[in-house]
Amino acid sequence: MALFVPAEPGPPDEVRTWLRTIGGAESNVACHLPALGVPSGWVSAVGDDPFGRALVRAIAAAGVDVRGVVVDPVRPTGLYVKESGASGSPVRYYRAGSAASAMGPELLSRLDFSGVRVLHLSGITPALSDSCLALVRALLDRPRGDLLVSFDVNHRPALWSGRDPSLLAELAGRADLVLTGDDEAERVWGTGDPARLRKLLPGPRTLVVKHGERGATLVEGSESLFAPALQVDVVEPVGAGDAFAAGFLAATLRGADPLTRLRRGHLQAAATLLTQDDVGAPLADAVVSLLLDADSDGWRAARLTGEGVVAT
Repeated sequence: MALFVPAEPGPPDEVRTWLRTIGGAESNVACHLPALGVPSGWVSAVGDDPFGRALVRAIAAAGVDVRGVVVDPVRPTGLYVKESGASGSPVRYYRAGSAASAMGPELLSRLDFSGVRVLHLSGITPALSDSCLALVRALLDRPRGDLLVSFDVNHRPALWSGRDPSLLAELAGRADLVLTGDDEAERVWGTGDPARLRKLLPGPRTLVVKHGERGATLVEGSESLFAPALQVDVVEPVGAGDAFAAGFLAATLRGADPLTRLRRGHLQAAATLLTQDDVGAPLADAVVSLLLDADSDGWRAARLTGEGVVAT
């Protein structure tokens, strides 16, 4: 969607200048990956309007393959407005009747999955409409072979108003890799505890439970590992979850060990927390190498600021 963020300080009802950028869970993940050395493609629908053309151009400029994007000649591109703040950012969505909300299973005939290693989905898409739910189910029904299906729960209560959020549990249970925040897991499954959640989600081979600023837990088989998050001077938090997903997926595709996969997620999330954008520029290679190799005390002592890394 087209995303508008304040370009000047002050209460949102007094802000007169706004910066147009792009946002959206799946497109955020897709835009992070090329900077991490992983090719990605993004599939969605946009309107035949200036916002649609601008966001497709911006996503392509990030190195993402956008050949699967459908241009709807009738419906508009969705947009949302973010009221930025370090403690939280209220978001106002304007996407009812948007081009993306009209997607359905017929979209599959346009897609080429040859060479695709990961299909990343989120719980936002099936919440948009019955046809979008049918599309996600059709994607989960496809024969997978070596394809890994990743599902980020991304529970948005406003989107599920009048709909059954238990559908998220059904869809997540059919994925290979599930990412969820403990707060949203509490709403969907009744628990944010990784061990209890593992029992409720026996199907996916990998489960990642994010605990906000505390860290994240990876559960695979009978093994469980917690990795604390980095200390960050937060500018704005929206988009950090998508960044974590991209960093974790990139490391997973490279066959990294569990701790490295979680730390890669935290590092990518930190880069986004340092900016107002939903997709922040990756951290410097030297910073990434330093922190990936740090022992547990060094990792916990590091703090990321706009100027770099400081020890606390």
